[in-house]
Amino acid sequence: MRLKVCGITQEEQMTQLASVGSTFGGFIFYPKSPRYVLRTMTTSLIKKEKNINKVGVFVNATVDEVLQMVDECRLHMVQLHGDETPKYCEKIADYISVVKAFRISETDNISWRIQEYMSVCDMFMFDTEGAGYGGTGKKFNWDMLNGVEVGKPYFLSGGVEPTDAEKLKLFAEKPEAKALFAVDINSKFEVATGIKNMELIKKFAQEIK
Repeated sequence: MRLKVCGITQEEQMTQLASVGSTFGGFIFYPKSPRYVLRTMTTSLIKKEKNINKVGVFVNATVDEVLQMVDECRLHMVQLHGDETPKYCEKIADYISVVKAFRISETDNISWRIQEYMSVCDMFMFDTEGAGYGGTGKKFNWDMLNGVEVGKPYFLSGGVEPTDAEKLKLFAEKPEAKALFAVDINSKFEVATGIKNMELIKKFAQEIK
């Protein structure tokens, strides 16, 4: 099971990600986020990092803004966390791998939500619906995926915490986890906003593998 640590804001922590067992580092390019990466790091700093797969997280940005950051930071993947349309996703996907994030409420039909994005995105992410954009830190109800044929690799997100390793391993044995690509962690592994607890991440990475 692969791991993505999202909301990286510190150069030192970015360079440690691979050694603590994370395959992906998530960098938030949404100025309203408390973990907006360009507040603390430059694009050239991010560009230099070569040991992890860099995922740029965007919310309703223009196509040009996204592609500029892809080039300036040498991103490997783009995660779209806003109200991006399938047509918009397709434009970005012509250039780089696209992960479309869905903020899921208890009444949502996941199969219906993902349907029109199937042919234009490379992967999906499932997170909990909240008031604003981006992660809420609230637990995503994994049972919502019961019986869903996702049909694309997906990231499992939404309030994943250090004590969830065993539950994740059980979930991974279910038929709907066939396409589970990686687990996305963020706020529950922090000592302060944007500052990760690297020891906790390392322990969790070992436990889920």
